[in-house]
Amino acid sequence: MPSEKILNQKKAKVEELSEKFKKAKMIVLTEYRGITVEDDTKLRAQVRADGNEYVVVKNSTISYAAKEAGIEGLETLEGPTAVVIGYEDYVAPAKVVNDFAKDHDFYSIKAGVMDGKMIDVAEVKKLANLPSKETLYSMLASALLGNIRNLAVVLDQAREKQAENA
Repeated sequence: MPSEKILNQKKAKVEELSEKFKKAKMIVLTEYRGITVEDDTKLRAQVRADGNEYVVVKNSTISYAAKEAGIEGLETLEGPTAVVIGYEDYVAPAKVVNDFAKDHDFYSIKAGVMDGKMIDVAEVKKLANLPSKETLYSMLASALLGNIRNLAVVLDQAREKQAENA
């Protein structure tokens, strides 16, 4: 049986991960078996570049932390699991992991958690294929500018018509 010190360390790890899960908008669980140190370093850097976090923890720790955070469905994880935690964005964590998995056949997505609710691999991939937040903002700005331009043309035509009638 483990000593009290070891049990307290494990409890602290569960509590820390649970707090991260509670703060997360998006969590992506991955199978990383076969990853090289070089690839792992590159992936971690890509994840961190977007302000997200990449951790490797035991499945039992993930299971307990998820339960403590109110997330159901992570009790039966198998194999080595890496967790990508996104605090600010839904798309960025999914996109980084999905793009990496496309280029590395040994790497795969196991599941995801969005706003505390389990989502399957297909849903994670759908999120990964959405445009980035910046791209969506620019698309919205373009659409708004187009509508404002059209409104200005219509108002100008109405003003000209009114001037003709006067």
